Amino acid sequence: MPSNIEDFVPPSAMVVVAHPDDAEFMVAGTIARWAAAGCEVTYVIITKGDKGSEDPEMTSERLTIIREAEQRAAGAILGVKNYEFMGYPDGYLVHTLELRRDVTRIIRRHRPHVLLTFDPTNRFFSDNYVNHPDHRVAGDVALDATFPTARDRLTFPELLVDGYQPWKVRQVWLSGSAEPNVWVDIGPTLELKKKALLKHPSQLGPDVADFAEEMARMAGAGQQIQHAEAFRRFILEQDPVHE
Repeated sequence: MPSNIEDFVPPSAMVVVAHPDDAEFMVAGTIARWAAAGCEVTYVIITKGDKGSEDPEMTSERLTIIREAEQRAAGAILGVKNYEFMGYPDGYLVHTLELRRDVTRIIRRHRPHVLLTFDPTNRFFSDNYVNHPDHRVAGDVALDATFPTARDRLTFPELLVDGYQPWKVRQVWLSGSAEPNVWVDIGPTLELKKKALLKHPSQLGPDVADFAEEMARMAGAGQQIQHAEAFRRFILEQDPVHE
């Protein structure tokens, strides 16, 4: 696998995450590059992000509204075209058949060539961070919905009745993987990533911009890339036009 695939731009991409702001940490630099080059980007946010506040006066209902607005503002900076807010409760995500069906429906609706999500196998990132359980569930569900569920006609036949035809996602890109095999140079879009992260003030302070730059620097270390986002990439279907 090449270490720098900056010339690759899919016609469409879908980012499946657990919470508002997850995508900005994971893939904002890559998404900004692709969107600027004509890729149609869809964000899928599974939970409402309605638990992330230490303010005793905050309610889940109000936080849901705040975080959706923040996510739309961040996505606008990056060029995201479509948003799917699935509305599951934050912190309680469980890998159920119902959730897999709901994500499958969205995949079949938007028909992305590339799907980006968490690497659900990476439970521990460092000695001071345990991966959020919602992140692991979101990654697992997104993978199972992609393959084989979205592809197979006879799985969840009620989706066919509703008009959602099978779709084969060409590639899956996992963020936060312990075994990345591709690195995207996000030097040209690093400032957009920072600006997008700063659109989440209910969760993040101004120091997040410096944090994002340091993480990008660490991701590019050893790849002759000053600032990168790293992924584990799987090619499920060859696409001669775009591959």
